[in-house]
Amino acid sequence: MIDDQTKDVIQQAYRAVLAGKDIRARYGQRLMIAEIARYLGEITEHDGLRTSPHKTCVLEAGTGTGKTLAYLLAAVPIAQALGKQLVVTTATVALQDQIVSKDLPDLKEHSGLDVSWSLAKGRGRYLCLSKLEQRLHGHGNGDSDTMPLFMTESRDQAPAETRAFHERLLSAYGSREWDGDRDHWPDHIPDEIWRGVTTDHRQCTNRHCSYFDSCPFFSARSELEDADVIVANHDLVLADLALGGGAILPKPEDTIYIFDEAHHLPEKALGHFAASLGLEGTRQWLKTMTQTLSGFLPWLPPDSEPGKAIEKLTSLAREVDPMLAGLYEWLESNTPWEAEGDPENSQYRYPGGQLPEALTQQLSELQQVQVQMTRRLDQLADAVEEGLDERREGAVDRETAEAWYPVIGQLHARSEEQLRLWQAYTEALPEADPDDQGATPPAPARWLSRRGSGDDGEITLYSSPVLADNVLFSRLWSRCFGAVLTSATLTALGQFDRLQMRAGLPADSRCLVIPSAFRYQENATVEVPASSMEPGDSETFAARIADSLPSVLERDSAALVLFTARRQMHRVRDSLDEYWRDRVITQDDYTRAEVLERHRQRVDQGEVSILFGVASFAEGIDLPGEYLEHVVITRLPFSVPDDPIEASLAEWISARGGNPFMEISVPDASIRLVQAAGRLLRSETDTGRITILDRRIITRRYGQLLLDALPPFRRIIAA
Repeated sequence: MIDDQTKDVIQQAYRAVLAGKDIRARYGQRLMIAEIARYLGEITEHDGLRTSPHKTCVLEAGTGTGKTLAYLLAAVPIAQALGKQLVVTTATVALQDQIVSKDLPDLKEHSGLDVSWSLAKGRGRYLCLSKLEQRLHGHGNGDSDTMPLFMTESRDQAPAETRAFHERLLSAYGSREWDGDRDHWPDHIPDEIWRGVTTDHRQCTNRHCSYFDSCPFFSARSELEDADVIVANHDLVLADLALGGGAILPKPEDTIYIFDEAHHLPEKALGHFAASLGLEGTRQWLKTMTQTLSGFLPWLPPDSEPGKAIEKLTSLAREVDPMLAGLYEWLESNTPWEAEGDPENSQYRYPGGQLPEALTQQLSELQQVQVQMTRRLDQLADAVEEGLDERREGAVDRETAEAWYPVIGQLHARSEEQLRLWQAYTEALPEADPDDQGATPPAPARWLSRRGSGDDGEITLYSSPVLADNVLFSRLWSRCFGAVLTSATLTALGQFDRLQMRAGLPADSRCLVIPSAFRYQENATVEVPASSMEPGDSETFAARIADSLPSVLERDSAALVLFTARRQMHRVRDSLDEYWRDRVITQDDYTRAEVLERHRQRVDQGEVSILFGVASFAEGIDLPGEYLEHVVITRLPFSVPDDPIEASLAEWISARGGNPFMEISVPDASIRLVQAAGRLLRSETDTGRITILDRRIITRRYGQLLLDALPPFRRIIAA
């Protein structure tokens, strides 16, 4: 239970915020604070130990709830009282920046809470001084004949402007004008330049590095240890869990997580635990590896263990290359490729994850060789790491070890990635689960893609879990001290079942929809006009939309028209007459920020501005008041049917006697439709209308479910 003193701190802090910002209390916000406090109290004793089964708190809270303030007010005092760290994690940079630059400073200023925070990022966002030094000065003992090209970009090899930029980075960091964070550099740093001066956990020598005491990443990391609140993103949390938890962020057992924009978490988890491998790309990598390692040999004593490892790796690479070539030819000839009008760009999914026996045999042989290769690279990495420790005498001196450790680490990481793919393709398919009435868990999705042909062709193998439930439960929910999930869209068709299935939430989790403060029936309408139509072929549908849009938009000064495909969006824009074309900005015309800024400028100048966008504009854009008065949904947002992961999930549901369309397609479309409708009302005083041009919303049985899942707008439906 939470003690009375902590409850008083929360209540006093809330009253102080309301008074300090001169805002009134919102029912939904108060309810959310109470629910989070109750949840954390239920799982806690006075000594900070968990006393209940693992469970999460799941709160759907729409725009206008003030959910960021709610979860910070509830969780910060409790985390401080329990001696836990609070990790607030988001899916988008925009919300992350808002929490760090606005919400947390506001909380500290107005609540009276003494709270500290830090923004957590991966190594790849920070300057690596060791890499920068190598870019500027080359390897201390080496030359370009014996070191890999990417490690010997000397002052003569690097373009003058790149070298000058590297010197600016070093000067700014040395004078403390810049903290080494890529996002804090005043200008954009191109990816191709930044990659050369940053690192990852495989290449970083950590405490063995000469620059450890002044390292930007570890300086930022040290701030995390003392912060009450760590603001991260879902990708970083998942990367930390993949490393075992506690490698980048605090250990899950010592952490209370707040997952904002939590509806993105299952999909991002799938991405982190998927694997892929391009056959021709891997063959090229093998050549690069052998060339790179041959450059390392002159730096090793004769007959040393690292030298023997390199000789074995070279031999293994020669063994693997023809095996990969043979696999390419076999897949090319024996795969029933499915092409959408372009035979050079096709894919194939293995039903049920079941592979032909001949393919399984080839993959098993490749896996066995890859295991040996990965083991040898691991041994080589250990030998180089020994050279970093001045207290140990090894085959590699310190200076050579510092230069080569990142190289070997990169090779080792690539080999492990390849092994992960072979293992994913050769592991046995799941068997019936006795705890689930004998049902069989979903098999992994396994598929191929083919791009190009002949010498320029590539075949890529992919594998992914179909659901993230087991991964998230075993690595996160069953380990963390507590977790709150929140978003404006966590339910599908009014139920939490979809999230429960995809995220593997513990059975005792408490799920609640927080009532909205918006007066939907008074402030907005959802309309299905007489001109609405059922989609047919794409060209005819686009032409009919182009014909109907002028009458749909004639009363508007600021509107957003959403499409399900870019090609259709451009086709409709090109079909409009000149008057309307001149008033349309598509999301592909400029960067996202510039598109929105140009739209606002037009509205400010009293001009008509119509935004055309696809899925990414149906979520996350914020155009309050007069900047958006009308949202037009041209087509119900059903997902593309050829996604291999979704197809595998549908196959599994069918095998269980379910209906994939009603269990996957309709709930997914419902979430996207709610997100699209959520662009309209951004504050309690906003007004406007939503028009749906897809008549299936009223002619199909599932249409009523989709309508009922929307907020309770006043409906205007033409017969």
